[in-house]
Amino acid sequence: MPRIKVEDLAKIKERTLKSMCLSECRETVKITMHMGTCGLAAGAGPVMAALKEEMAAAKRDDIKVVVSACAGMCSSEPNVTVELTGREPVMYQHMDADRMRQVFRRHVQKGEVQTQFALVRQVPFQ
Repeated sequence: MPRIKVEDLAKIKERTLKSMCLSECRETVKITMHMGTCGLAAGAGPVMAALKEEMAAAKRDDIKVVVSACAGMCSSEPNVTVELTGREPVMYQHMDADRMRQVFRRHVQKGEVQTQFALVRQVPFQ
């Protein structure tokens, strides 16, 4: 296997940073769907379907959806994390299709955190 050069690492870093949208993004919302084995078993599939329906109806192009593995809190799955630019991320627990629609319409669209479903408010990564 050939050795990786410093120049190769720099190219990988540049591509990765662009895909992570750390600078000059048009995305103002990032929604992380925690769809590990436990999330899927708890019903994350219908939650994702509801999110897709809401996004199609809203016709917004500033929302980035990311699928990730388990967040390590299996007993609260399905979990969804919503991050609005300039605001702290909020992880929602025990999500279902109706809760996802409410979170989308109120938190994503209007900025109103749905505290009754919130598991934790997180400190944004800096």
